[in-house]
Amino acid sequence: VQLAESGGGLVQAGGSLRLSCVASGLTFSNYAMGWFRQAPGKEREFVAAIRPTGGGSIDTDSVKGRFTISRDNAKKTVYLQMNSLKPEDTAVYYCAADYRSSYSPLRSDANAYEYWGQGTQVTVSS
Repeated sequence: VQLAESGGGLVQAGGSLRLSCVASGLTFSNYAMGWFRQAPGKEREFVAAIRPTGGGSIDTDSVKGRFTISRDNAKKTVYLQMNSLKPEDTAVYYCAADYRSSYSPLRSDANAYEYWGQGTQVTVSS
C-alpha cells in the first residue's frame, strides 16, 4: 500500500493550496480517508476525514470554513483544499487510510488509521 501526498509548498498568509493524496495497493472505496498535520515540536493533529463514498466528512474546528476535504474514487485520490491560510497552519500534512464501511462514524484518532503517506510540507508566511 502506498499513499503519496503532493501539493505542499510555501504560501503567504491568506493564500490557498490544494493537497492531493494518491493511493495504490488498496481498494480505495473501502477506506475512509483522513488528513492530519504535525507542526515542529507538536503532536500530530487531526484535520479532516471523509467517508469511503465521499458522502460525508468531518473537520477540526480550527479549519472549519477554510479547508475542504474531497475525494475522487475513480482516481483513488483524496484532496484537501486549503483557503485563507494562516501561519499557524504551517506543518507537515499527512494523508491516512482507515478501513471501514460508509455507515460507520468517521474517526479523528490517528491510531485508527492503518496506512500513512510520507507527508508534504506546508509553510505559511506572515
